[in-house]
Amino acid sequence: MHWVNWSLDRVLILFVAVAFVAIGAQVSLSHYRQNFHHKSMWAPVIASPLFSLTGIVLVFVRPEWLMLLFAALMWLGVVIGSAGFYYHFHGVGVRVGGWTMRNFLTGPPVVLPVLFIAICALGLLAVYWR
Repeated sequence: MHWVNWSLDRVLILFVAVAFVAIGAQVSLSHYRQNFHHKSMWAPVIASPLFSLTGIVLVFVRPEWLMLLFAALMWLGVVIGSAGFYYHFHGVGVRVGGWTMRNFLTGPPVVLPVLFIAICALGLLAVYWR
């Protein structure tokens, strides 16, 4: 396949799929370090490889049902990332000292769920932008 003939939405979906490989690895390591003490920690760990696989397949075959599945998964990712942002932000607040800069630096990474949402939003742009 020639990259020159690829549409922008196809390239963006490939980027999203590859990005979720990296995000999935980071989220898995971080949540493993915390011993998955909350069941919701499993959601991004399980979802990230599913997002990656669906995106990679979608880059090469483009049936309408797969595009709809990818869009639904990206919306699910927005929900997962939003819940993650809540839990991470709340987690910083319950540390001794509350929402201080020290706790934002040493506590759960508040920006990582936002990145999860942003990559899902990019996938949604690739699906809906015409």
